[in-house]
Amino acid sequence: MVSASSPKPTIIDMSPEDFVQSAKVLQFIDVRSRFEYNLFHAPDAINLSLPRILMAQMPLLRHLVMPQWFWDLPKDEPLAVICLTAHRSPMAARALVKLGFSQVFNITGGMMAWQKAGLPTHRDRLKE
Repeated sequence: MVSASSPKPTIIDMSPEDFVQSAKVLQFIDVRSRFEYNLFHAPDAINLSLPRILMAQMPLLRHLVMPQWFWDLPKDEPLAVICLTAHRSPMAARALVKLGFSQVFNITGGMMAWQKAGLPTHRDRLKE
C-alpha cells in the first residue's frame, strides 16, 4: 500500500536576481527591524521582524506577536525571506519551517546583494 505523505519542508537559497525572475513565491517577508525596512526595502516585501518570528514559536506568545495575515498564509505555498546581509533570514527560514511552512526561500546576500544587483527598492518616509 502506498501512502501519500506530505513533502519534507525545505529551505532553498536563492539569489536576488533569481528571486525576481521566479514566479514561485506567494509572500515575501523582510525580517529586518521596522527602522531598517523603512530606510529601504524590496517592492512587495512585508515587514515582519526576526524577533517576532522567533517568539511565534512559543505557544503562549504565538498569537500576541504575529499579525492575523501571517496565520492566514497557506502553509503549503512558498514564501521568501530577506534581511540585510543574509544573517537573519536563514534563522527566520528555519523558524518558519518549524511553524509549518513547507517551502521557504532564503534570499542570499540580503538587501545588500539586492541593491548591488541594481534591483528596485522602495523607501518609506519616517515619521518625525
